[in-house]
Amino acid sequence: MGSFGNLILNENMKIFRRPRTWIMLSILVLISLLMPVLLREGMGSAGVPFWEAAVTTVQIVFFLNTIFCVVIAAEAVAGEFTWGTIKLLLIRPWSRSKILASKYLTVIIFSILSTLVVIVMATGMSYLLFSHDGPSGSGNALTLWGYLYVDLFITLAIAFMVSSVFRSGALAIGLSLFIMFSQSIFSLIFNPVRYEWAKYVLFNNMDLSKYMNTGADFALMGGPSAGMTLGFSIAVLAVYYVIFMVISWVVFSKRDVAG
Repeated sequence: MGSFGNLILNENMKIFRRPRTWIMLSILVLISLLMPVLLREGMGSAGVPFWEAAVTTVQIVFFLNTIFCVVIAAEAVAGEFTWGTIKLLLIRPWSRSKILASKYLTVIIFSILSTLVVIVMATGMSYLLFSHDGPSGSGNALTLWGYLYVDLFITLAIAFMVSSVFRSGALAIGLSLFIMFSQSIFSLIFNPVRYEWAKYVLFNNMDLSKYMNTGADFALMGGPSAGMTLGFSIAVLAVYYVIFMVISWVVFSKRDVAG
């Protein structure tokens, strides 16, 4: 366990020694603090609960947070091949599974850290600028943020898999961002209301926040219920997640790096 902990520590040092990482976190902090100020100027502070401002801020900044986390995930494995350090890493007395697991856990740790930074900064600034009256919206806010992180979690799994399989950080970043921005388009094309099989498509299950206002049914794009539930989508995402991880592990474990 000690050696695995050292592996994770080593991977974290690789990330946090780069100025780019601190620049990304600084940008997240800056925008998370700035957005409530802009919202206050546009909406005014009278009667607007601070939780509402915090939720809006986090939703906006989360797109940028996803992009930064995808960059970290995309280079976790592909970067070792690009920089030519993969052989130095594999000759060390750790199995390939442990090396890959340490890289993946480091990506998850960074995503949790950056997400918490966004939430804490946005909530703190909103608390200072907006009203504290009215019912608490903490329950809905925490649920929504949890759903946003699930979306990020799956997107990172895709980026990590592409990074491991194709050894290309650019491809992993491009494909992950394409999936992130085209989810709604694919959901519209492959609508479960029209196609029964479409409810098993990944894009139709990534945005769990749609269940917050529709209860147990999933009325995609305003259409009638397709019989999808929150539990169903979580199960589908779990299956895709296992597939992504198995592909990453199999390809990385069997890859020949002698050439």
